[in-house]
Amino acid sequence: MKIEQLHELFLQCSSACTDTRKIKQNDLFFALKGGNFNGNEYAELALKNGAKYAIIDDVLFNTSPKTILVKNVLETLQKLASYHRSYLNTPIIALTGSNGKTTTKELINATLSQKYKTTATIGNLNNHIGVPLTLLSMTNNTEIGIVEMGANHQKEIAFLCNIAKPDYGYITNFGKAHLEGFGGIEGVIKGKSEMYDFLINNHRTVFVNGNDSIQTNKTKNANTFVFGKKNHGFDIDINFIEALPFVKSEYNELEIESQLIGDYNFNNIAAAIAIGNYFKVEDNDIKTAIENYTPVNNRSQIIQKDTNRIILDAYNANPTSMRAALLNFEKQPNSKKIAFIGDMFELGKEAKNEHQNMADFAISLNIDQVILIGENFFKTEIKSDRAKQFISFEDFKDNWLNNSKIKNVSILIKGSRGMALERVLEFI
Repeated sequence: MKIEQLHELFLQCSSACTDTRKIKQNDLFFALKGGNFNGNEYAELALKNGAKYAIIDDVLFNTSPKTILVKNVLETLQKLASYHRSYLNTPIIALTGSNGKTTTKELINATLSQKYKTTATIGNLNNHIGVPLTLLSMTNNTEIGIVEMGANHQKEIAFLCNIAKPDYGYITNFGKAHLEGFGGIEGVIKGKSEMYDFLINNHRTVFVNGNDSIQTNKTKNANTFVFGKKNHGFDIDINFIEALPFVKSEYNELEIESQLIGDYNFNNIAAAIAIGNYFKVEDNDIKTAIENYTPVNNRSQIIQKDTNRIILDAYNANPTSMRAALLNFEKQPNSKKIAFIGDMFELGKEAKNEHQNMADFAISLNIDQVILIGENFFKTEIKSDRAKQFISFEDFKDNWLNNSKIKNVSILIKGSRGMALERVLEFI
């Protein structure tokens, strides 16, 4: 079956789905395969649960008029998504970066949805499967699409751009994330900049933080819309006011007070303001969108539990984001401070040095107690009685958390996703 024919069938379906547990009536089911599962085995169940058709790539499971046999289900999903994107011809904004992608995407979506019908990446479905599913979730009603793209190795962003064909793009920053896959910080810059390459080669528009020298250097030959601090000759001026406790910004003589902590979130907010301005969203609507946005999903959440104020930032971590989180935590005007920080993953040969540097940095700050959790932090050399090390969360729980009375303190919880440090909340 040609992609054009499959697309005609897709238009008869309610949506695309890869998980039989989430099947809705008249969905198009894609029987993807993974290391520990074979989606072909679930095609019959998907149809039973209401799917209109099931895309499979194993002839053994081609047992129904509603199964469609293809050479490769994943490639078919990607090709269908790219075809659908061209069919709709909806303006697409793509964004990537080492830190702040999802928060920035949510802020952009909140801002643009004040004026337009938008469709944005759900959660962090930003990989070779998530991007196609995001594109297939767009309809004729979608006026602007917002597609988040994640990557942990070279050529991945280029591949995703060739599927989504963005008209606009923004890179939040270039930090020490996925160093193992990218091959160091220069590899990160090269890999993320594949988005710039696509946009420049296709004469599209790049949104640029003019205060970021890497962004400005990489986009010299691009069609740009530049934002940044006042008096720099940018397309739009956005100024940082303060971040205690929440980030305040100034734009067109409007003061915007967000519900986001940390001065590192200023650039995420500024990007949303700039993109809203570019698409002619009214200034007061931009202000409303930013001020009403509340962080969720373990990303810079403020939680009050009894007498303790908790900054839950445990969705993920790398050296850049952890350093920023610790600096922000030190500035908080509360009394006693305890930082629970967990291992940072995917650092490859840099893991030992980066964890030692981070442990030293945390201890150098005005933080009363630093709790280091995970195998990498456990191996660091600590020369302070304000720091304690635990090889695992279970070790930490059994030998410290269960025996400690935590009252009247500010707490930072920060670590990579695999550490799942949000579990600390159960014991506070």
